[in-house]
Amino acid sequence: MWKYYALFSAFFAALTTILVKIGISGVSGNVATAIRTIVILVIAWGIVVATGEHRQIINISKRSLLFIILSGGATGLSWLFYFKALETGLASKVAVIDKSSLALTLILAFILLREPISLKVVIGCIFIIAGTLIVMK
Repeated sequence: MWKYYALFSAFFAALTTILVKIGISGVSGNVATAIRTIVILVIAWGIVVATGEHRQIINISKRSLLFIILSGGATGLSWLFYFKALETGLASKVAVIDKSSLALTLILAFILLREPISLKVVIGCIFIIAGTLIVMK
């Protein structure tokens, strides 16, 4: 099932890029990010409350909460930089460079999480990084 969720994630990430590139015309990336964040906040909390999952909040450990908060900070910074890049860059180039995060995630997962890495993954990372460098030129 996780593969379907991942495919939907990729589809909506791609759609997000196109929609924001259209919508950001004449709007500051910071303002656009703030508006987008409100929409996400309403949707996320609506789902949490509707499913009754809000009851789990009191059981979150301090460690988990810390890393979730840090993740939120990283997400916010990622969005702000992404929107700034889309203000002046081509969506097709900005998206490719942004998706180099895939290679960075694989590398960090290997180093920090001790996840296994195969030759296929190493070769894929090399191609992703090479493609990113080509697009950046």
